[in-house]
Amino acid sequence: MTLLEELKYTFNKNNNAVRKIIIVNVAVFLLTALVNVFMFFAGIVGDTMNPALQHFMLPAALGKLLMQPWSIVTYMFLHDGFFHILFNMLWLFWLGNLLHEYIGNQKVFESYFGGGIVGGILFLICYNVFPVFENAISGAYALGASAGVLSIVVATATLLPNYPIQLLLFGTVRLKYIALVTVALDVVSIPQQNPGGHIAHLGGALFGYLYIKYLYHEKYLLPQWLRNMFGKKSNVKIYYRTTYMKTETPYKPSQEEIDLILDKISKSGYDSLSKKEKEQLFKASND
Repeated sequence: MTLLEELKYTFNKNNNAVRKIIIVNVAVFLLTALVNVFMFFAGIVGDTMNPALQHFMLPAALGKLLMQPWSIVTYMFLHDGFFHILFNMLWLFWLGNLLHEYIGNQKVFESYFGGGIVGGILFLICYNVFPVFENAISGAYALGASAGVLSIVVATATLLPNYPIQLLLFGTVRLKYIALVTVALDVVSIPQQNPGGHIAHLGGALFGYLYIKYLYHEKYLLPQWLRNMFGKKSNVKIYYRTTYMKTETPYKPSQEEIDLILDKISKSGYDSLSKKEKEQLFKASND
């Protein structure tokens, strides 16, 4: 199997949200890098990013946004530099797969895209409301997967706050502290450099937090329009066979059962779950 065939096979597999997001981000990055190489040899030297790509970045100016409304989605697949995409994809791979185990494939997509969109909206609001950005708004653009990735980071930390993470210099650190430090660094970095990027990150973090609260506990935290964004939930159904007939009975694990399972995971890991507990968690993640 060639590399291209292997990537195609991986992308087409079901239940593979994290890898699909990574593949698209990396493919777009490589494509834009090749375009920049061709532009260099063609003698078109200027900004590090191809000016044509601005049609896919998220502009702060509302007039420009009206001409390219798709950029509220496409901006989260563009990156300016190798380390920009590297750290985003590492975060996404580590914590995205962890989140995937507990809430399922579809909800990982929702967390990523929802975080990216809300991060973009917060970026637009701040640049069009606060006078400090008045002189910069015409040339300000947002790009990068960071808002969507930080949504996944904070969602995972909200769901599993005490999950242990091994850090090279600090040893074992609970996931909630890693998320808190990351968000705090974004807050204090706003006045220093790349304010639009840090603002978008915070929008993504806010979405990740509220999304998990919506799924598992406090649905009233979200306004009605945002609840409707995720649609109605479908009932999970289990089939029981008898000698005489097949009956169909809806089943949904209670919130108390799910909370106990999540507590057990945060203390002892996923492998400590019984087969029945894993089935209950799977049913809840697809509800």
